[in-house]
Amino acid sequence: MNRRATAVAALALAFATLPAFSSAVERSLRPMARGEMEADAPVRPQARPAPRVAAEAFIEELTAELPRIHPRPRPPSEQIAAAESRPESLAFLGPDTSPYPWARPKSVEQQALFGKRKKRKGSVCGNIDIQGEKVGNVPGKIRGCGIKDAVRVTSVSGVALSQSAVLSCEAAEALNTWVAKSVKPTFRRRGPVTELRVAAHYTCRTRNNQKGARISEHGRGKAIDISGFKMSDGEVITVLNGWKGGTTRPLLEKVWKQACGPFGTVLGPRSDRYHSDHFHLDVARYRSGPYCK
Repeated sequence: MNRRATAVAALALAFATLPAFSSAVERSLRPMARGEMEADAPVRPQARPAPRVAAEAFIEELTAELPRIHPRPRPPSEQIAAAESRPESLAFLGPDTSPYPWARPKSVEQQALFGKRKKRKGSVCGNIDIQGEKVGNVPGKIRGCGIKDAVRVTSVSGVALSQSAVLSCEAAEALNTWVAKSVKPTFRRRGPVTELRVAAHYTCRTRNNQKGARISEHGRGKAIDISGFKMSDGEVITVLNGWKGGTTRPLLEKVWKQACGPFGTVLGPRSDRYHSDHFHLDVARYRSGPYCK
């Protein structure tokens, strides 16, 4: 008998001597179908979960061995101690030398409130940012001119006018909005701007002083002409010279464009020869929207 036949015989003898429970699913070497396995496989009882009481008891036993840690009180602050021991006669210290931020002195608060009351007292048109005085009704010399409830404006949003301007409150509000939202931010780095050069305000006349033309918005107190802007260092940027070029041209163009909105009509050097040296701003409204040129 050759070696292969000997090996087969030995393997057959080994299988013959195995215990007779090869039919059990868990010890069978033969793969079985899923349905047959589920039918013949013995049902093993599942272990029950541990009772909740036992788990809680285990946690209590485990935590009982841990040390009890309590929050310690915060140590006393040296700054607070220094502030409490500061004599009342000691002069007020600035923030850079004071070990504790002191309360603002009453004198400073009273001064601020006094300044605010004074500013409110000098305001017109119900706006604290528009300073001036009430003028009342201004009659016109010719038909179509005049202002009802006029005001004489001296400053808007903290920027002074080179000369007080007689305007309607509608025009004063538009001027204040333009200065606050456009003029001051535009000239912030170069300035700040401290004064508006006023070329014209209320005057009873026709448009461009032309005979037979319509009454100008200046004659109704709804217009103001601005010819330049003065900076805090004394520099004056004029529309006539600044519009010619250089670093001032972009600044002037920006405030000129942004005036269109608060004002209904905005005219500048691009419009005609009558406005080559100033911006004409008025609050006339049109159905087609603002007219800016």
